Amino acid sequence: MVVLNRIYTRSGDEGMTRLGNGEQRKKYDLRVAAYGMVDEVTAAIGVARLHTGETPVVDAMLKRIQNDLFDLAADLCSPDKGKGPGGERLAVNARQVKRLEDEIDLLNADLTPLHTFVLAGGTPAAAHLHLARTVCRRAERLIVSLGDSKTTIAYLNRLSDYLFVAARLANLRHGTNDVPWTRR
Repeated sequence: MVVLNRIYTRSGDEGMTRLGNGEQRKKYDLRVAAYGMVDEVTAAIGVARLHTGETPVVDAMLKRIQNDLFDLAADLCSPDKGKGPGGERLAVNARQVKRLEDEIDLLNADLTPLHTFVLAGGTPAAAHLHLARTVCRRAERLIVSLGDSKTTIAYLNRLSDYLFVAARLANLRHGTNDVPWTRR
């Protein structure tokens, strides 16, 4: 069990932070940036969830995804791939990647095929889901440069696809069409 009764430690005042294994790194370290960016994805999904309550199935999926992302960030925080403080290893696995694929297929079944690219927008839910998708893609690109787990990369790749489909569904559920890209 985690107990946080004191939030500030002052250890970051010199630009350093500790990884899950206790190793000190600069705050601009690629690994620190990677799990920080996953935290951004989690927060962006949290903002999107402010607008997804009318679609309880999607909202429940997003809540579970936020928990998955916490495990993914914990994995990135431990470069030696050792056990966590409770003895277990937090990470995403192939079963979670498959679950995202199944959820994409489930949500996509209600959507018409696309014949053009779409722009972010339509409803507040869709706009926020598209924003979460772009932050997820940025995290994925950074984590690829770390050379980390293929499962981690696959999870983020599917998650960005999931967020795209969820954004399209959010528009459909509110009677709003996708915002089509038009060539000028």
